[in-house]
Amino acid sequence: MSAVTSGLVCGHHHFYSALARGMPAPPRKPASFREILEYVWWRLDVELDEEIIRWSAMLGAAEALMCGTTAIVDHHESPSCVEGSLSIIAAAAAEVGVRTNLCYGVTDRHGPDGARRGLAENERFLRAGGRGMVGVHAAFTCGDDTLHAAAGLARDLGVGVHIHVAEGPDDAAAGARLEGLAADDWWLVHCVLLDRPLPGTIAHNPRSNMNNSVGYAAPTARPNPIVLGTDGIGADMLEEARLAYVRLREHDIAASPDTVWGWLDNGYALFPEARDDRVTWNYDHADSPWHVAFTQGVRALEIVSGDGDVLLRDGLPTRVDLAEVRAKAAEQAQRLFAHL
Repeated sequence: MSAVTSGLVCGHHHFYSALARGMPAPPRKPASFREILEYVWWRLDVELDEEIIRWSAMLGAAEALMCGTTAIVDHHESPSCVEGSLSIIAAAAAEVGVRTNLCYGVTDRHGPDGARRGLAENERFLRAGGRGMVGVHAAFTCGDDTLHAAAGLARDLGVGVHIHVAEGPDDAAAGARLEGLAADDWWLVHCVLLDRPLPGTIAHNPRSNMNNSVGYAAPTARPNPIVLGTDGIGADMLEEARLAYVRLREHDIAASPDTVWGWLDNGYALFPEARDDRVTWNYDHADSPWHVAFTQGVRALEIVSGDGDVLLRDGLPTRVDLAEVRAKAAEQAQRLFAHL
């Protein structure tokens, strides 16, 4: 007898990273978190165009669904293709059957006009009825004027700000700069080096933090609600929960998988309707945190949305042809790699 749970929520993702797997090596081996951004991600995001954005989102959404994830909070940046980018992502994910909360990450890395275009894309998408927040890359890539403009736009639109906070040493001053701006509806990502309390929900991304060697965020020491994200390394939330648990356990021998299960549950604050999605798993204890924490290979077999639509059958998406999605994504990946 298989277990049935609600659809899972990924609390922080970057769909555009779906095509980064296998990308060419950077021109120089990164020796710090800042260099990882400069030599890898900031080289990649500037090459994104409409087709790359579409197929990376389509592939990322399909792979998420196959892991039982039916809702994703995504943070996007494509400085050479800003206008309309959030609508491309929303449409691609909806075609697969995955709910999204989207934002465009505003930054001053590309000058005042780049920041203006990012703010405009957030406003265009949200005023058109898109589901999302106002995105900011991080305090250390934004001047105070841009941070204030983003916070003001979010207030005007009645949404939060989705921002990377104190992820690495270059952003260690984020707490001081965001104090007085942050609000309860903000989505604070990472918070590894955050030196003071800030209001908002913290999105914890343990795999990414370990991969970038930025340290442990110790989320249980914070008073904030905690959600679990992947920071673009897929959307397998049970796998992320297992890693989050063992990292927490290393930090605190008395910790329980129930704590991490609570972080997964907190994702429904943004997607309450995902609770009505029904995921059938190949493991009859997939609804038990103590079982999941120590069991690999737990996969979704079927997903029925709260509206009664079958989104996944026999482990495969029903609305799109997975082989076609992978083939199209591979074509776009090769285009992307050629630029890099």
